[in-house]
Amino acid sequence: MVEPAVLDHEARQHVLSVLASDPGVAWEDPDRSVFEERFDRHFPVLLRLFQDLYGARPDWLDQLTELVLQSARSWAGRPADLKALDAEREHNSGWFQANTMLGGVCYVDRYAEDLEGVRARIPYFKELGLTYLHLMPLFLAPEPHSDGGYAVSSYRQVNPKLGTMQQLRDLAAELRANGISLVVDFIFNHTSDEHEWARKAAEGEAGYSDFYWIYPDRTMPDAFEQNVREIFPDDHPGSFIEMPDGRWVWATFHTFQWDLNYANPAVFRAMAGEMLFLANQGVDILRMDAVAFIWKQLGTPCENLPEAHTLLQAFNAVCRLAAPSLLFKSEAIVHPDEVARYIDPAECQLSYNPLQMALIWESLATRDVSLLSQALDRRHNLPAGTSWVNYVRSHDDIGWTFADEDAAELGINGFDHRRFLNAFYVNRFPGSFARGVPFQDNPRTGDCRISGTTASLCGLEDGTVAAVERILLAHSVAFSTGGIPLLYLGDEVGQLNDYQYDLEAGHGADSRWVHRPHYPAADYALRADPETPAGAVYAGLRRMVSARSATPELAGTRLIGFATNNPGVLGYQRPGAETLILVLANFSDGPQEVSPGTLSGFTGDAVDVLTGAKVRIDTGIVLDPRQFVWLRVAARS
Repeated sequence: MVEPAVLDHEARQHVLSVLASDPGVAWEDPDRSVFEERFDRHFPVLLRLFQDLYGARPDWLDQLTELVLQSARSWAGRPADLKALDAEREHNSGWFQANTMLGGVCYVDRYAEDLEGVRARIPYFKELGLTYLHLMPLFLAPEPHSDGGYAVSSYRQVNPKLGTMQQLRDLAAELRANGISLVVDFIFNHTSDEHEWARKAAEGEAGYSDFYWIYPDRTMPDAFEQNVREIFPDDHPGSFIEMPDGRWVWATFHTFQWDLNYANPAVFRAMAGEMLFLANQGVDILRMDAVAFIWKQLGTPCENLPEAHTLLQAFNAVCRLAAPSLLFKSEAIVHPDEVARYIDPAECQLSYNPLQMALIWESLATRDVSLLSQALDRRHNLPAGTSWVNYVRSHDDIGWTFADEDAAELGINGFDHRRFLNAFYVNRFPGSFARGVPFQDNPRTGDCRISGTTASLCGLEDGTVAAVERILLAHSVAFSTGGIPLLYLGDEVGQLNDYQYDLEAGHGADSRWVHRPHYPAADYALRADPETPAGAVYAGLRRMVSARSATPELAGTRLIGFATNNPGVLGYQRPGAETLILVLANFSDGPQEVSPGTLSGFTGDAVDVLTGAKVRIDTGIVLDPRQFVWLRVAARS
């Protein structure tokens, strides 16, 4: 048996010798020396990960060598300005944890028509304070089988309705010049069945059938499906679909989305090539789509397997060689324990925070913060070098992802509570303020997920002050708990549901389009008038953006819980060097007190950084309905 240290040395020497003679790497110092220094630091990690995944194959070292050559060629061709960004961010690896970070997300066509339209809105993005812009899937995807852009037929072509790759590259550069990082989706669990690889696989071309999970009959599909759950049973039963030639291919989601076979290292190399291509167009962050599903193993549920993490770490190691400023953001709408396992500097540096999002809505419905407070105490803090992306709602539906065991500790039956929340947010519960729309509704069981804009879920259809207060209260948590706050663009001016969504071709069967309205021009025109709902929401959010940017205690993600001893009032602390920010937020519909005894650990003088007002807290504090404060306080010595 070869000792690991000997194998490491032999593998390293083999790769270096091939690299030195490769005519495809045309570079000179300092590029060569920079790559070689990174190779010395990161190759041992990549070697271990790649061997873990593929070491049982006789060709694993050749495959690894080719992967490093790909990385070297990509680095050699990386634009000079991006190489400078790499160097800057290698020395400031925590740049994304700043309290000045603010994210926005939109569909290009619905928000701005095309990429040039997005470019024209950069002055507004600066007015709002954006430093991070996520453009929803914009690569080539066939209609009508595009799944909103998540069925990619080419990662190197932009949907021609939106623009060109050159326009995307130019947009990335202009955003970067204005202090805004570009985020795009990397749909790497599957491709469209019209992708070149899939077409070749369908034609039986040697090598490409192994890019997907394709079997000649039902023997292996039946074996896998003993343990694998159906994701979209309304679309097709099981996880496999029959091809025209009688073979069966794995399709976790829609029939036209074929899952890639990462047990084949050629697939890993191919997708690494697509990833580095996007990095060299100026993309700063990749949203890693459907990470829970990327590795399959017979006899398991094929979700959240250990090899999924190894794969992500291996992709990350490739970035460290060829595009070290590129970051990953995980998209895993799974059990909270599983979400946390994807968050690591060596895996996904960023992650959506679906638990916090769901429990903000849960607290608004119940007027009780117990579950949200428990989650912040137990599940918020992250490893150093990582961050949450906190959001009130996204392009997707809302599912109630809290852990049943967490709820049970508070005397809550998870199944019954989800039924209540579903009824509440689709206005089937007496007294509900919400105007949500059910997604994948089953009235018999009460099971569904929730569609709706933030404003409509908060009841802004009635135009009341209370609805505006709910919108701002919900965002106050996302802005102050720690991480990058993310706005679905248009929500900052209170955009309502688009109840005509089903009149657009291809949208009638998917209620999520109700909360993906076109650019709300009328609402934006009112944003400077605080007497209107649009202006009141905008002014309130801008106040939070400004206060957060001026409050160093709100950088990073570290949070310390604070028990308010009042189930209607959420509390937590964001520690700084000498002072801390104490956040108190009243989720009830009546005035609520936090008692002097509860606040006795702090000195009496406080300042609300949202308003600049001085506040005495040694006699307790009374919060108005839906009021929140960010108090700078000092602990008693």
